[in-house]
Amino acid sequence: MKVSCHCGAVELEVSDSLTLGPPRRCDCSFCRRRAAATVSVPEGDLKVVKGAEVLRLYQWHTKVAEHYFCSICGIYTHHRRRSNPTEFGVNLGALEGVQPRNYEPIDWVDGISYT
Repeated sequence: MKVSCHCGAVELEVSDSLTLGPPRRCDCSFCRRRAAATVSVPEGDLKVVKGAEVLRLYQWHTKVAEHYFCSICGIYTHHRRRSNPTEFGVNLGALEGVQPRNYEPIDWVDGISYT
């Protein structure tokens, strides 16, 4: 499956065998501001195939979570989870061919307890 930012400068690939588990939104101080629904991807099943040089990293507090976004269009693509650093959260809206509204209602998780 292909993941891309809005301008197309960044492309990720996630394993075709990946089953989209239930998406979720996080209420930590950062995630609640962007409100993007994410799906979980094991670390080994995500690969940056284009645009690594334009990806930017944002971290704060413990600096365990790694939030990546395109420096050109600003779209959040993925992040390494603080709650499980061997897993990435991938922006559901950036997965090609996926319509996030088809997954509503999307649950919120208690990320505020991790910050």
